[in-house]
Amino acid sequence: LTDAKIAEDVRNVIANRYFELNDIYEVRDAKVKKVKESGLTGEAKNEALKAAENEKDAALYRSHFAFPANLSLFLDEKQIETVKDGMTYGVVKVTYDSHLDMIPTLKEEEKAQIYAWLIEAREFALDAENSNKKHAAFGKYKGRINNYLAKRGYDLKKEREEWYKRIKARGGSI
Repeated sequence: LTDAKIAEDVRNVIANRYFELNDIYEVRDAKVKKVKESGLTGEAKNEALKAAENEKDAALYRSHFAFPANLSLFLDEKQIETVKDGMTYGVVKVTYDSHLDMIPTLKEEEKAQIYAWLIEAREFALDAENSNKKHAAFGKYKGRINNYLAKRGYDLKKEREEWYKRIKARGGSI
């Protein structure tokens, strides 16, 4: 961004999103702690813990769409996508490009499905409480992608072995 004021405003929107996420997870953690200290056991304890998770999920849902809306005051759609990718460590591009490189015979509809699932995973990762949970969100979808490709007849073990050979042949490392 070339405009310092817009850059500052965008930075503030992003920082506020992290503060908001922190607040949501702190409320959940306090409720979980209270349940664990309450002496509840069995099904009553499980229900109380589930209620804390449900309240967290509801708060995340209510706030999730406000974030890109706030960014849209200062950024265009492509720039918003760049922010989302930055907040999720660029996993969408790395994973998508890796799949294309690993399986060069992917059909267009398979590429589109993989990309759609990675974008969906990114939306969940944006709301995750830490980097491990962000990566776990992607991990779930990577498993879904692998299952999808296996059902479409790809031998992923063989594809991966051949990919590793191609990477080494071009001087790369695994």
